[in-house]
Amino acid sequence: MINKYKHRISQRFFLPIQQFMREEKASGIVLAISVIVALVLANSPLREAWAHIFEQHFGFVFGGETYFDFSLEHWINDGLMSLFFFVVGLELKREFISGELRQLRKVLLPIGAAIFGMVVPSLVYLTFNHGTPAASGWGIPMATDIAFALAVVYMLGSRVPLAVKVFLTTLAIVDDIGSVLVIAFFYTSSISVADLLTGFGFLLMMFVANRAGVKNIWFYAIVAIVGVWASFLMSGIHATISAVLAAFMIPADAAISESEFLARMRGHHDDFEEADGNDFPTLEDEQLHIVTSVRRDATRAMPPLQRLEHTLHPFVSFVIMPIFALGNAGVTFVGMDMASVADGGVALGVMLGLLVGKPLGIVLSVWLLMKMGVGALPEGMTMRHLVGIGFLASIGFTMSMFVTTLAFDDPMAHVQAKVGILAASLLGGIIGYAILCRCGKSEE
Repeated sequence: MINKYKHRISQRFFLPIQQFMREEKASGIVLAISVIVALVLANSPLREAWAHIFEQHFGFVFGGETYFDFSLEHWINDGLMSLFFFVVGLELKREFISGELRQLRKVLLPIGAAIFGMVVPSLVYLTFNHGTPAASGWGIPMATDIAFALAVVYMLGSRVPLAVKVFLTTLAIVDDIGSVLVIAFFYTSSISVADLLTGFGFLLMMFVANRAGVKNIWFYAIVAIVGVWASFLMSGIHATISAVLAAFMIPADAAISESEFLARMRGHHDDFEEADGNDFPTLEDEQLHIVTSVRRDATRAMPPLQRLEHTLHPFVSFVIMPIFALGNAGVTFVGMDMASVADGGVALGVMLGLLVGKPLGIVLSVWLLMKMGVGALPEGMTMRHLVGIGFLASIGFTMSMFVTTLAFDDPMAHVQAKVGILAASLLGGIIGYAILCRCGKSEE
């Protein structure tokens, strides 16, 4: 009877949650809810207490000295977001080895679209802010939020061809590479050469261990966090860059080959079939030993890179990203002088950079490359689909918010940029959805 109730609870409660978390659009939905919660709290009577939470400082005390004494907001942006960038690095390495970026000739169009989709928004932004202190925000409208964009695409279901989803995913991957490089080279404070060399020394240690065949995940985790991340954090180069570099040091090959794994599984199957069982729910010692061997071999057959990506992706999508949104998306409109927000070109530059520059750069680059005979749209994808993708790419929420924290020290500039990001992301998502929805209806 107890098992029966457990089964019902699992089927009605846990199984739907697990199925939801497996869907691509789920992380985008959770992120959207977090944005709404952040905006509601930032404009409620609790707004001062809410803001005060992220001003609290945390650090480590050793020998009477305090180390890494940062605010909660700083820990989120430099600590938790490093894990986000680590997963981005794992995904990028996998894409280069066996994914969409393995054969660059086949993805020239989305690569070109991504590059123009970063350059044109920056130029639009600088049109409004060139020669002003706000010019440092040119990197804000460059990025595409893949979670939000794919969430919109997957909500359309079969109305959007698979080729469109692949094109958008590839574009966003290249976009991530561009954003990481921009942060590394243009949003870096004064550099401590000694700390930087120390960080690269730990990276070299990870590389040597990789080449030597070390597959232990805990080894790489300890070296990456204690060595690479801490060194880069103190060096002046943003710590999230260390996470991407560390990810590229993770082994992409398994401890045992596929053929060896199959042979071992056949052996375990035969051993388990021959082992003496019982009439109870528990296993005999011999059976338990075989099952343990199966689990160990299954783990060794999975490359550490994919094992880490598979393990960390849900945590990043459903914990880190929502926490980042709660800490950064809250814009207080109560008592805000909208004239001061519109004053200057930050809000307008960010909004038009994303909403106009992104679609224009993407569509124009693909059109030019096709005219030059460099490539052609994938089968099933039309120019109207491309325009829809262009507007979805203007959803720049996560990375744009992150670059905002690096680009400005002025609180008002932060607010102006966030207003521009939210406005462009909302409008871009609605317009992109409407265009792709009409594409689906016209084909039915």
